[in-house]
Amino acid sequence: MANNSYSGVKNSVAEPNHDGEFGCSLKELRSLMELRGAEGLYKIQESFGDVNGLCSRLKTSPVDGLSGQPLDIDKRKEAFGQNFIPPKKPKTFLQLVWEALQDVTLIILEVAAIVSLGLSFYKPPDSESKNCGKAAGGVEDEGESEAGWIEGAAILLSVICVVLVTAFNDWSKEKQFRGLQSRIEQEQKFTVVRGGQVIPIPVAEIVVGDIAQIKYGDLLPADGVLIQGNDLKIDESSLTGESDHVKKSLEKDPLLLSGTHVMEGSGKMVVTAVGVNSQTGIIFTLLGAAEDDEDEEEEKKKKEKEKKKEKKNKKQDGSVENRKKAKAQDGAAMEMQPLNSDEAEGEEKRKSNLPKKEKSVLQGKLTKLAVQIGKAGLVMSAITVIILVVLFVVDTFWVQGLPWEKECTPVYIQFFVKFFIIGVTVLVVAVPEGLPLAVTISLAYSVKKMMKDNNLVRHLDACETMGNATAICSDKTGTLTMNRMKVVQVNIADKHYKKVPEPDVIPASIMDLLTVGISVNCAYTTKIMPPEKEGGLNRQVGNKTECALLGFAMDLKKDYQAIRNEIPEEKLYKVYTFNSVRKSMSTVLKNADGSFRMFSKGASEILLKKCFKILTATGEAKVFRPRDRDDMVKRVIEPMASEGLRTICLAYRDFPVSEGEPDWDNENEILSRLTCVCIVGIEDPVRPEVPDAIKKCQRAGITVRMVTGDNLNTARAIATKCGILQVGDDFLCIEGKEFNRRIRNEKGEIEQERIDKIWPKLRVLARSSPTDKHTLVKGIIDSTVVEQRQVVAVTGDGTNDGPALKKADVGFAMGIAGTDVAKEASDIILTDDNFSSIVKAVMWGRNVYDSISKFLQFQLTVNVVAVIVAFTGACITQDSPLKAVQMLWVNLIMDTFASLALATEPPTESLLLRKPYGRNKPLISRTMMKNILGHAVYQLTIIFTLLFAGEKIFDIDSGRNAPLHAPPSEHYTIVFNTFVMMQLFNEINARKIHGERNVFEGIFNNLIFCSIVFGTFVIQIVIVQFGGKPFSCVGLNIEQWLWCVFLGFGCLLWGQIISSIPTSRLKFLKTAGHGTQKEEIPDEELEELDDLDEIDHAERELRRGQILWFRGLNRIQTQIRVVNAFRSSLSPYEGLEKPESRSSIHNFMTHPEFRIEDSEPHIPLIDDTDAEDDAPTKRNATPTPPPPPSPNQNNNAVDSGIHLFLDPSKPATPSTPGSPMHSLETSL
Repeated sequence: MANNSYSGVKNSVAEPNHDGEFGCSLKELRSLMELRGAEGLYKIQESFGDVNGLCSRLKTSPVDGLSGQPLDIDKRKEAFGQNFIPPKKPKTFLQLVWEALQDVTLIILEVAAIVSLGLSFYKPPDSESKNCGKAAGGVEDEGESEAGWIEGAAILLSVICVVLVTAFNDWSKEKQFRGLQSRIEQEQKFTVVRGGQVIPIPVAEIVVGDIAQIKYGDLLPADGVLIQGNDLKIDESSLTGESDHVKKSLEKDPLLLSGTHVMEGSGKMVVTAVGVNSQTGIIFTLLGAAEDDEDEEEEKKKKEKEKKKEKKNKKQDGSVENRKKAKAQDGAAMEMQPLNSDEAEGEEKRKSNLPKKEKSVLQGKLTKLAVQIGKAGLVMSAITVIILVVLFVVDTFWVQGLPWEKECTPVYIQFFVKFFIIGVTVLVVAVPEGLPLAVTISLAYSVKKMMKDNNLVRHLDACETMGNATAICSDKTGTLTMNRMKVVQVNIADKHYKKVPEPDVIPASIMDLLTVGISVNCAYTTKIMPPEKEGGLNRQVGNKTECALLGFAMDLKKDYQAIRNEIPEEKLYKVYTFNSVRKSMSTVLKNADGSFRMFSKGASEILLKKCFKILTATGEAKVFRPRDRDDMVKRVIEPMASEGLRTICLAYRDFPVSEGEPDWDNENEILSRLTCVCIVGIEDPVRPEVPDAIKKCQRAGITVRMVTGDNLNTARAIATKCGILQVGDDFLCIEGKEFNRRIRNEKGEIEQERIDKIWPKLRVLARSSPTDKHTLVKGIIDSTVVEQRQVVAVTGDGTNDGPALKKADVGFAMGIAGTDVAKEASDIILTDDNFSSIVKAVMWGRNVYDSISKFLQFQLTVNVVAVIVAFTGACITQDSPLKAVQMLWVNLIMDTFASLALATEPPTESLLLRKPYGRNKPLISRTMMKNILGHAVYQLTIIFTLLFAGEKIFDIDSGRNAPLHAPPSEHYTIVFNTFVMMQLFNEINARKIHGERNVFEGIFNNLIFCSIVFGTFVIQIVIVQFGGKPFSCVGLNIEQWLWCVFLGFGCLLWGQIISSIPTSRLKFLKTAGHGTQKEEIPDEELEELDDLDEIDHAERELRRGQILWFRGLNRIQTQIRVVNAFRSSLSPYEGLEKPESRSSIHNFMTHPEFRIEDSEPHIPLIDDTDAEDDAPTKRNATPTPPPPPSPNQNNNAVDSGIHLFLDPSKPATPSTPGSPMHSLETSL
């Protein structure tokens, strides 16, 4: 057997046309799937006869599916491949190290260190005999000159340390991210029929020949041919770019492609191509997806930081943020790329790490702050160097009046290098490289912990945005309620039952109609399974409302499965599946005599309007007039609804033979003249933990609104149970129709000011369509009524929620009930579908924000002190009291370690007691500013006292004005040691940012924090006692140590004094780290910025002058490039890209590119993917590679080359889409 299977594989390679095992080969199937519509149908008829012929050639049964035996499955995997696209190897550690080395500051330091090393080995011929000035005089005895190389070496060593730490962080981040990936992949399941059983299997397990069940909301995981379908409509825009839904049927177009979305209907397909051979897989291989590369933005952000200080670099590298903006706008254009379909494979959920919409609020504020601090640092360090050089030159050549001796040159150069190193150290300390690190660590840590709280975060920044949320628009079913539906009341045969009646009280004729109607007219994928544990509740599989009806049939002691076995799905004549427009579902059966019977179910108020008869107690139908209907609504439906029940009407209609076959496409005609069988009230109990969670939200300043498809009374009843509506509040509960009427003007256009009148009071929106949800979310986000911009979170589970989830600041999809499309559009997936998990997300989001603020408070104190000490020390004593290596160590403590320690604080309930910060709240509040300046005053006082009077206090030799290579002094060691001790104690102070007194509260809940503080302390002891020359330290005795620790401890006491001063008294304190305010921007810029969602800060700082100059330049370049692109015969994409490496989609996305679209307007679809949701792939491996290896050939033209990407003049400028050059789109 094994031998046989092996030969099968061999044949499949050697002679693809008669595969040893199966009746058709990989090649045949691949070529079949490349056809569309009628051609595909013709090919199936020509090659296989029909779909059943195809199934038999693939050795599978259309009804029972594959046998599911492991041997058979393995054979199929060997012959036709596995359903997964191999991911790219992760970056190696060395690559990450190399990336970390690109940091500008580090490069400056390396250069300085190497120069210093080189000079220390150079012995001037006899500089001693000449007098090279006082400062150089008395240089070094022999032993000392030997040690001159140590400082350079130590700087290099500390650079290596920093690089390794950074690289390790990036590496672990990538590892975590891949872990998350694989978890998402394992969770993605698809329903197939194997051995006659319907079972969900992981997407990667699907093989060719499987019979897969497809239904509304699915993302197809493989290519296949339709065997049977009801009303199937597919959104193929992810492959073709056509936004219209394609109807699939056996007669017209049976080919289904992977990565497309089922928008309506249901059916079965036989799988014909998987993994690399499916349509998505083929496109992937074209794009070289196998080597896709995902550079996370943080890696870049770090470099960005330094680059911002170097304006020239800036020009080559438009800051990360603008590029994100460009993305936000190109979302639409990228839509036709086939790439987002990689999601279909479930394997490649790489995109989660690409930031969604625009740059998040926090990053905006941080970037701006970092730019400001960086500039200040640059200025300070430049001034330091200049002052040192000037003092030295004046002192040596003017005061001492020495000529410049040739032999003395190396000595002087050594001095200059020393000054340069001091300048660089000031710069190193001033620049908060730790910021991006702190953000990354904080977010990564939160994301990891949020997994435990049932939040699966797909976009990192969603986590932090959630902390600012001011409104949550929640679904009702499944989120606020348990989503275990049960029929509790029935109105049948003229009687109203408050609980499910006994079967014998219902007339037999009605009973038959009822049970057949329920069994046949519920999707066959919906079933009730026995409980997993003994004594548990039955498991409900599929649509929960339908489960309730099936459960109702079971309560009436009827077996729905028997009826389904009698009338299998293939025998259903026609099915009108449920969709948000119809709000009902109907199934037509053909009777033996040629007449038809149709069963319908749907929302009672809608279906009752279509009824003209109703069954009575005798089982006869009597006329049902509009007035009876109104009576029914008042008497039956409204009371049920006011108890929070969802009412469903069950009805039927007979089409006699005499009338001939009706026109099935004329739905209005078909769905009328129904006979009402009964009305059932379905209850979905509120989740027990929801009212509490909603209370927490309201206390935290978050408004919860309920948006549901249910009727108003039901919705209102549930909202009251949940606590969304409170007695005595002034609120609005309206239906979708009324909402639409109020927000539109006479012409039917939506007006923002009309929405503004409604939303602040709106609490319940009932009978809402998906568009209403989207309109509401957009209206709240765009609103300017309140002074803060609202940050809206939305929950959704259905395919139709896609647009609203996308539009919201944070979209939550349901992990259990959610369709793939909803998960696609979301930022966070709630793995337990529970509203209270959203509250946890809010808590974590606020925690991230606070962690960053704590870190900033700590970091800035150190920055201010270190910079001032280095600066004044250098100017007064001509030598920085804190040496380069010491500064680097301090930098390591305050950046890397502190970011680890402070960013991993666990959240507390108290975070939910304050109102959201809002988007304009400065990062550094006045309280924090008070703390920063207050502690800086304390630390500076201590350090300067020690620096200028320390030798007298401790009775030691002064360390000031030491010659060039003098040995380290006790004096300076004490200064350094005290400085570090103060930082350690201040780190504890930094744990609280709202002016709390007890800084130790909950300190032992954070082991990382404790261990870092303790570890730093131990290393400090080692450095001081045994660091010697490299760290410019000498061992201290126990008394000196105690003094250092005591002075450090003073920080805690001083902290208490500071928190006693009320912030309100200190009017002069400014806040820092705002987002840019609208007022600060000149009008013409505002106009350009209008189409951006968020104003970009770093960018604005660097932009003013460059605009006009680049306008002209870019136009010309772009036009030249377009011409070249069209002229080039070599490859259709030649000339569109500079052949410079853009290693990742991230880079690719984030360069300010232009898109040139065809002129037709882009219609946003349900699945209007953000640009960056389109698979991060390296666009290379074009079929005909052009000579310059351009790793990024834009293969988006796979289809019709509608959208070209142009990338005018990379080195030119960060041009935001807001800049005038954006008019390029129109000009071309």
